[in-house]
Amino acid sequence: MQQKTDPYRIEAVDRALQLLGLLRDRGRLSVTEAAQELGVAPSTAHRLLSTLGHRGWAVQGERKLYEAGPELAASAAVPAGIPEVVRTLRPYLDALFAELGETSHLMVLIGSDVRFVDGIESDRSLRVGLRVGTRMPAYTTSGGKAMLAELSPDALAALHPGGLRPWPGGHATNLAELTAELDRVRSQRFGFNQEESEPGVAALGASLGTAAGEVRAALTVAVPTARFTGEDAEKIASVLVEACARARAELWLAEAAR
Repeated sequence: MQQKTDPYRIEAVDRALQLLGLLRDRGRLSVTEAAQELGVAPSTAHRLLSTLGHRGWAVQGERKLYEAGPELAASAAVPAGIPEVVRTLRPYLDALFAELGETSHLMVLIGSDVRFVDGIESDRSLRVGLRVGTRMPAYTTSGGKAMLAELSPDALAALHPGGLRPWPGGHATNLAELTAELDRVRSQRFGFNQEESEPGVAALGASLGTAAGEVRAALTVAVPTARFTGEDAEKIASVLVEACARARAELWLAEAAR
């Protein structure tokens, strides 16, 4: 399952994430300011901002200044029920991290996307950083696949009326391909993502079902592909599936006792 990573793609993703942070914090950003913050040529900064603009993460407003786009605004919003989900599921996230020591996240399904709402970062020298607050297509993430696999065919199609939203590393290109992959996810009880959500990252995720009403959630474990092995995958999958099954059972019992 291991693939060779592309350092240039990783660097570009890192710079794009920096720009998103600047747009979120400052509201407006010029190409010159972006170039200075990133330490790159203005042409490189302009290319990155234009790419973010094409994907809806940035828009160019007055005086050619870039502002936060609709996608960035949507990712900043906190849907109702999420704080309760985080409080309820944090103990399970803690337990998962304690057993594996790799960067672990809690994510929720929002439409056809996932949002990372909580996480614990590994202290290993080579590790995957936290993605809390990030939003991306569910079909490109391990936990997203695990949650989508629990939906009916009609519900899955309803989430993607115009087809799958294009994503740089996405393996599936249409609903039929995604449906075939979700069949495998249901069989093995976890989703797998190798450099689909972003370069240099491999992740496994399992669904927690619904919590705090109808919010669908999942736990994921992410490892840099540079040190990810088949043995790692087997161990993580075993621990993750067992942890999520235990969490689901305990949450169901707690709900039934109310």
